[in-house]
Amino acid sequence: MNYNWFFLTLGYSGTVNKAPGTVGSFVALILALPIILFMDNYTLFLAAIVVTLMGIEAVNKYEQNGGEHDNKHIVIDELAGMWIALSIAPAYAVENPLDWQNGFLIQALLSFVLFRYFDITKPSIIGRLDREAPGGVGVMLDDVVAGFAAGISAAAIWQGWLYLQHSNLF
Repeated sequence: MNYNWFFLTLGYSGTVNKAPGTVGSFVALILALPIILFMDNYTLFLAAIVVTLMGIEAVNKYEQNGGEHDNKHIVIDELAGMWIALSIAPAYAVENPLDWQNGFLIQALLSFVLFRYFDITKPSIIGRLDREAPGGVGVMLDDVVAGFAAGISAAAIWQGWLYLQHSNLF
């Protein structure tokens, strides 16, 4: 194994036998939290774009050297997707992120669950990208689009919850 495999498997977190995508997504969530908390969501978004571009190149090299297309142990695409989702949903700085009232952790966990849902079921354009886009573009971009879908969905669910809490419906 070389540095490329270390990168593609997100520090070998994708080499687990059961649910490597979920493990990689959870590792991505953990790695994203300090970036959001100590920097901001814009930095996380830009980092996701850089990782996506690096991932496309690394997957292309891996496949050119005889590697299996969309190998289940490659989870750098999960990092890119999760970071996109997390840069959208809990997209504001909070003084106390561990306080459940401000919604930061709830949106982060909701982003994780929704990202896994979109990544596994691959509805609409996500599945089409996965099936039809070649090489690293297909491996990476289906997760990036799943990340956008998860982040927007998590933010919409949270905003809907806040609206319902402040309306006279409850």
